[in-house]
Amino acid sequence: MSEKFYSNGKLLLTGEYAILDGAKGLAVPTKFGQSLELTTNKEAILSWTSIDNLGETWFSAQFNLKDLSLYSYSDATIATTLQQILMVAKKLNSKFLKEGLGISAETRLTFPINWGLGSSSTLINNIAQWAQVDAHQLLWNSFGGSGYDISCAQYKTPIIYCIENKQPKVNPISFNPKFKNQIYFVHLNQKQSSKKAIINYRSKQFVTQKLILEIDKITEAIVISKSLKEFEILLEKHEAILANILEVTPIKEKLFSNYFGNIKSLGGWGGDFIIATGNKKTPEYFKSKGFDTVIPFTEMILK
Repeated sequence: MSEKFYSNGKLLLTGEYAILDGAKGLAVPTKFGQSLELTTNKEAILSWTSIDNLGETWFSAQFNLKDLSLYSYSDATIATTLQQILMVAKKLNSKFLKEGLGISAETRLTFPINWGLGSSSTLINNIAQWAQVDAHQLLWNSFGGSGYDISCAQYKTPIIYCIENKQPKVNPISFNPKFKNQIYFVHLNQKQSSKKAIINYRSKQFVTQKLILEIDKITEAIVISKSLKEFEILLEKHEAILANILEVTPIKEKLFSNYFGNIKSLGGWGGDFIIATGNKKTPEYFKSKGFDTVIPFTEMILK
């Protein structure tokens, strides 16, 4: 047996946090992602190896195929998380891992694991394909979250994503702004914990329906924005709304107050990527501040 699956990474350009409550978010699959390759082995075990973008093994484990108990592992936390995902997959499909053959599973990331582009969501989507189960259900029964990242793993175009009646609603769209050469993604040199970010959001007091309406309006306007100036105004408005709810200082004001373009946080605030508008001097500016990962729109977004 030899099978291979692949899932796209993700970025959520609008709707962070609010998407959990039903707001529309503009989500984009990235050119970076993760593969899962399966081969049979002669031992009656599931042997797991995870390889990073540099070709180095960053995690390994061996499971008993019958009950998914662990024989060995390089990291206990990662091993138990993976075990949980596999067990949920078995609950969703009782035939999964029933064939009795030993399996060697190898995952390969095409982006650094600390980038926050979806090392977990791409893994879950790949396992869902392997187990022939619904990937959103696998996510919600194991990790939780909105599920936009699962849809990005599956689609090859930008999407408008929301949760409607506890189900994912996906609208594939074209998002190819004329000013795309003036859009960059900058990594903040740290990975934010999605779970902690969500807990912080849930602790705040605000009118949920008002937030949803505001974010929906911004998301819809950004998709059809005709000029860079219009795009920047919408980013700034989005940032201000969330900063007020989260009771935090916007990232531009906090770290890049003298930057000549506009900046918006992405994902869990305080880590992962930000989106920045600018020009050819943008990479130089952020690198001078110690942020070396500056990726142009066309090199990040899958089209």
